[in-house]
Amino acid sequence: MTRPAGHQVATACPLDCPDSCSLLVSLADSRVVALDGGHANPVTGGYICGKVRRFGERMYGPDRLLRPGFRLGPPGSGEFRWVSWEEALARVADAMREARDGWGPESVLPYCYGGSNGLLTQDTTDARLFRRFGASRLARTLCASTTGAANQAIYGKMPSVTYADYAHAKLIVIWGANPSASGIHLVPFVREAQRAGATLVVVDPRATPLARLADLHLALRPGTDVAVALALHRHLFEHGLADEGFLAAHATGAERLRARAREWTFERAASVAGLEPGAIAALAGMYAAASPAVIRCGWGLERNRNGGNAAAAILALPAVAGKFGVRGGGYTLSNSGSWGITKSWIGAEEPPTRVVNMNHLGRMLTGQADPPVKVLFVYNCNPLATAPHQNLVRKGLERDDVTTIVFDQVMTDTARYADVVLPATTFLEQYDFARAYGPISLQMVRPVIDAVGEARPNVDVFAELEERLGLGQPDDPKDELEMMLRVIDGLPDGVGDALRADAPAAPPFGDAPIQFVDVFPRTPDGKIHLFPDDLDRQAPLGLFTYQPDPATDRHPLALISPSNEKAISSSLYELVRKTAALTIHPDDAHTRKIGEGDTVRVFNDLGTVTCHAAVSPVVRPGTVSLPKGLWGRHTLNGSTANALAPDTLSDIGAGACFNDARVQVERVAAAAESEAARAAEPEGAPAAVRVH
Repeated sequence: MTRPAGHQVATACPLDCPDSCSLLVSLADSRVVALDGGHANPVTGGYICGKVRRFGERMYGPDRLLRPGFRLGPPGSGEFRWVSWEEALARVADAMREARDGWGPESVLPYCYGGSNGLLTQDTTDARLFRRFGASRLARTLCASTTGAANQAIYGKMPSVTYADYAHAKLIVIWGANPSASGIHLVPFVREAQRAGATLVVVDPRATPLARLADLHLALRPGTDVAVALALHRHLFEHGLADEGFLAAHATGAERLRARAREWTFERAASVAGLEPGAIAALAGMYAAASPAVIRCGWGLERNRNGGNAAAAILALPAVAGKFGVRGGGYTLSNSGSWGITKSWIGAEEPPTRVVNMNHLGRMLTGQADPPVKVLFVYNCNPLATAPHQNLVRKGLERDDVTTIVFDQVMTDTARYADVVLPATTFLEQYDFARAYGPISLQMVRPVIDAVGEARPNVDVFAELEERLGLGQPDDPKDELEMMLRVIDGLPDGVGDALRADAPAAPPFGDAPIQFVDVFPRTPDGKIHLFPDDLDRQAPLGLFTYQPDPATDRHPLALISPSNEKAISSSLYELVRKTAALTIHPDDAHTRKIGEGDTVRVFNDLGTVTCHAAVSPVVRPGTVSLPKGLWGRHTLNGSTANALAPDTLSDIGAGACFNDARVQVERVAAAAESEAARAAEPEGAPAAVRVH
């Protein structure tokens, strides 16, 4: 594929962000020289985030994997010998075959996460291979499993309010989300609504950019969202503000929710959440009075022991308050399930093999699993940077009796521990389908250049492994183009036609549905289930309950790890050269004699992170913050916030509890000493790999 100098190619971004931007990629001599926003998706409006603007640096940077390799040095050394694809795939197939013959097929664990992948690059030939092989199944629970379980049980994942309709709202509540870092195209619609007189409320432990522009900011303690939401419900029920007619016609379980909310007065919720009772009362009054009113329910609120109960209580608010049926009213969560896609193209039934929760990777690699994991196949994921209990994961990756295969675009922290590395194409070198989950659209992702080095797309590699293992069937799609056509044929009526015509597709109900006008609950009986029995059974103390804070005198501070504007989870962090800083409130810094730029030690019983300090009131007292997805190179001791995060599971949906990390912070060195140490550090990041 040769492109003339100055040529622009249109494609779309499938990375893990709700927006799914249209892109225009500028080329010179068949190389990517710039990325900018396209106009095929009107919601993304011709502009893109700074992260994706730098994507060309990932493609051509020193961390890019260009050839398959076999590790030579100890795990983590980054010392590899480059080999051919034939050698690499033969070794992978042999390892899988030996594990199956010696320990059974469940001894092979595929470990992947699909946030930055479209419909083609995950759950196609990869799923077909591992299903037919009989490998262990993976519960993908690092993110959205908790909110997703609540949304499924209450509404059947009813399509939710999309970005453009925020301009019609009179009250906007942003709860546990930071669109300025992830989902930036929501921000202009929020600002448009504010200019038209809308009230903005933000519920978040941090003063995010939108929180600083809000009429009311509730900076609550991490893990206490459910208490605040239940206090709002109590107010609605006890003061005759619940829409009893709507509930009688469209919902079940309202009385059980009312009973669970009854004990949550403003005063009790405020005591738990670290807020003033008047602040919660103010939100309750605003929400009851305003119409249209919309709640943007984010994923930050799910990352703790109470995450499922919080999500359920927040999602129930528009039903109880009667906020549906008008444009700009209702709730927004993920719209990824709006299409009703069943992935019929996989071509193999899921076997009844064991299910491994991906939050327990460290346990599976180091514990008494039966059968033990003998082959770990990591793709579309960087678990050493993203899974909880990082030190246990690292210990598991250091085992010499487990063959670890990492199939990725760059030399990640996890890839350094691999026995075999395989180079993957990026979305600018392959086909895919980008499905937005904030707006509701589906776009074709087209390759704009040939693959860099010897990188190959997921579809081709897993199909070839399937053939080597004797699992292929005559009518299987064998490569990327064949599978792409199979996926298009498996999409709902009309969607494939739009994609073939090179246009963004929308589902039958359109790209801006009004809840309870254009779309309705997808539960079996078509009603809202405000008190689902399944959720009540899952939650340790029952539905709409609160589990106390895990802080102790030894570890009194809540550590949160939110996303930011520099990376998408851990993706693109190889481009960040600066050492990370722990954000700490001035009051907490003062009691610990910590100043701006000091070197600090952040620790608990699971591990220690050494980094610099940023003293700022952007976080509430009692809470400290390190960015999500950091690599080892971004701290002074190679550990990140995940080294301090427990691998316990949320109350509903078995999700991750990153924000249940409780820590202590100590000063190690003053800023002047830290600055001298920084000046002595070599420029840039560590070398990606030592080649032999």
